Amino acid sequence: MSTDATEAEDDLKERVRNFLRRNFPQIQMHGGSAAIQDIDRESGEVHIMLGGACSGCGISPMTIQAIKSRMVKEIPEIEQVHADTGMDGGGGGHGGMSPSFPGETTDDDAGSTDEGPEAPF
Repeated sequence: MSTDATEAEDDLKERVRNFLRRNFPQIQMHGGSAAIQDIDRESGEVHIMLGGACSGCGISPMTIQAIKSRMVKEIPEIEQVHADTGMDGGGGGHGGMSPSFPGETTDDDAGSTDEGPEAPF
C-alpha cells in the first residue's frame, strides 16, 4: 500500500472515530463502547462493534440504526455500515429485534397496530 493510500485510510478511520465520539457520547456515558472492526475504503463499508453495556441493552437496535443512517450522510466515502453488539452468536446483525414504536405498523403485522407494551396490572 502506498503512503498516500495509508494516509487516506488513517484519515477515514479517524473521521469515523470522531463521528462516533461526537454523535454518540451517551454510549460511553452509559458504560458502552463502540469500536471500529474494519473499514474497506474500496467498497465504502465500515464494521463497528458495540460492546460493554451496549450488549444486551434494549435500545442498542435504535443506536445501531442511528449510527447507520447518520454515518453515511456525514462521511461521503462510507456507503454501508455494519454494526453488531455480539449478542447474536457472532453471525452479524444487531442481535435483537428491530425497534418499533407505538402506533407503527410493519409488513409482518398483517395490518395490526402496535399499541406499545401492556401495563403490568
